[in-house]
Amino acid sequence: MKNGTKTGGRRWFCLVFFGLIGQIAWVVENMYFATFCQDIFGNSGRPDLSYIVTTLMVILSAVTATVTTVIAGADCDRIGKRKPFITWGYIIWGLTIMLFAFLPMRAQAGKLFLIGFLLVLFDCIMTVAGSTANDAAFNAWVADNTNPHNRGKANAVLSMLPVFAVIVVFIGLGSLYSSANESNSLFFLVLGCIPTAAGLIGIFTLRDAEQIERRARDDSIRDALYGFRRPVVRENRMMYVCLAAFCIVSISQQTFFSYLMNFVIRTLGYGDGFAVPVAVIILGAAVMTGLLGGFYDRVGRKHFYFPLLILMILGTVSFYSLQNIKGTAGTVVLFGGGILMMGAILSLTGALQSAFQDYIPEGCEGRFQGVRMCFTVMIPMIIGPVISMIIGLDAMGMNGEDFAPTYEIFLAAAIVAVFAAIPLAFVRKDDDRLRAAGAQKNRK
Repeated sequence: MKNGTKTGGRRWFCLVFFGLIGQIAWVVENMYFATFCQDIFGNSGRPDLSYIVTTLMVILSAVTATVTTVIAGADCDRIGKRKPFITWGYIIWGLTIMLFAFLPMRAQAGKLFLIGFLLVLFDCIMTVAGSTANDAAFNAWVADNTNPHNRGKANAVLSMLPVFAVIVVFIGLGSLYSSANESNSLFFLVLGCIPTAAGLIGIFTLRDAEQIERRARDDSIRDALYGFRRPVVRENRMMYVCLAAFCIVSISQQTFFSYLMNFVIRTLGYGDGFAVPVAVIILGAAVMTGLLGGFYDRVGRKHFYFPLLILMILGTVSFYSLQNIKGTAGTVVLFGGGILMMGAILSLTGALQSAFQDYIPEGCEGRFQGVRMCFTVMIPMIIGPVISMIIGLDAMGMNGEDFAPTYEIFLAAAIVAVFAAIPLAFVRKDDDRLRAAGAQKNRK
């Protein structure tokens, strides 16, 4: 379907279905695992470990995800198939999520470091399965089955899916989880069943694109590191500029994202009522992202890059300003600023993801997924959480008694986002040439 202009019903179903299930699993990994970790150490009287172990989880899982995607992406290209990586990967992914069901919500002082070790270990095990299935194989499948005529719309839809994943997890299943529970095993068991069931469905519904060709086996290590070789970087330099912009935007997001739930619950004081502001924000962000997606393909993405970056910065700063705004005005800023922040992040990352896919040389869709992960996951999930950990520990003290994420992490996120303007200017300048090149390739 890469040379066509329409995407068939089966492909749209697979794109939305596996994209949504993958995001449900990643919502658990990116938000609930972090919140779970923070709640365990908060309940156990060591909130300082909440920052430290959360940071270790994020960093080590990011490294694991990137290494896994580099290897699995190269294997996808070499074998010439995405389907087995996606289907079996999703099945195993769900089983690994269930590992968290065995961890308690509070622990004695002598067992805290063991719990911290198991949290990090289980997260990395789950990440191997998830990155193989979603980051490597599914993202390569999307690149195979889209083209410059429909890629903006497809990636706008994919960018909206984290929003709906949050609805499924928070609103549909959130009642199963509470920091006050003695155990949240049922929550993780139920969530683990979702990707496992999706993998089984994929065996019967998912099809690889016709144009994928199996390549002769060569040096596996050299093939896996293809996208990191100097000649390849020189030949595709604008791809790496695009990924640099993506990287900075993602660093900004990761500075606050792991603490977002507890920021609303604990810092803003919403407690169990956090579902209402979260629902308003994510639905508003979804509408914003969906409306913009269609315009990317019609008028070009270049017209949206800087407006979205500005909205992202303003939305993030608005969360920092909530410390001085209370009552009805604070609620309006929370909802409005949250929609701008999350809507702009989702829309901007969707646009940059489309640009990245346009830059990929044909036949290398799998091999470049590891490069994408390095820029959009590993680096951001190292730098962003370290920034928030430093700010958080400074605000509470190494042995503080209460865990409540500080407002300053949003100010830091906004400052980081400003630097995305530099590579984004070059991506914007190259947009017309990139669209023209994609259109010419499709006519061949």
